[in-house]
Amino acid sequence: MRGFDFSPLYRSTVGFDQLQSLLDSVTQDTAPTYPPYNIERTSENDYRITVAVAGFGQDDLEIEVKQNVLTISGKRAEPEETTYLYRGIAGRSFERRFQLADHVEVSGARLENGLLHVDLVRRVPEALKPRKIEIAAPASAAKTLEGSLANAAD
Repeated sequence: MRGFDFSPLYRSTVGFDQLQSLLDSVTQDTAPTYPPYNIERTSENDYRITVAVAGFGQDDLEIEVKQNVLTISGKRAEPEETTYLYRGIAGRSFERRFQLADHVEVSGARLENGLLHVDLVRRVPEALKPRKIEIAAPASAAKTLEGSLANAAD
């Protein structure tokens, strides 16, 4: 894949650091594939990220949100004396990042049956929600209209 150099944009912009990091992350060739995950929409404003973390306990996992980036990481200590004849369950450390939209917050997380469920909710502040503004007719126009109707009736 052909790489793009965004450095000319960086020289002429101020305050668009998040946009620049998004552009850089889009152009990366390697995307992590471990651990597998699902993203589901559970209602209009609720979402759930489910990550398959077989073999990881609650103390082995860490969830962090910083600047609209949700980071889920796992690290577990392997017993040194274990000898595997076949190892099909991956137990390597991982870090998975998810870019969150504005006003999306983590509402909770739980670990059950080898799956980590992270619940998200979108809470848009009242000041940013659309409002319907009623249009009122000016008082002088209403009086003029009533007067012209009375003259027309005569």
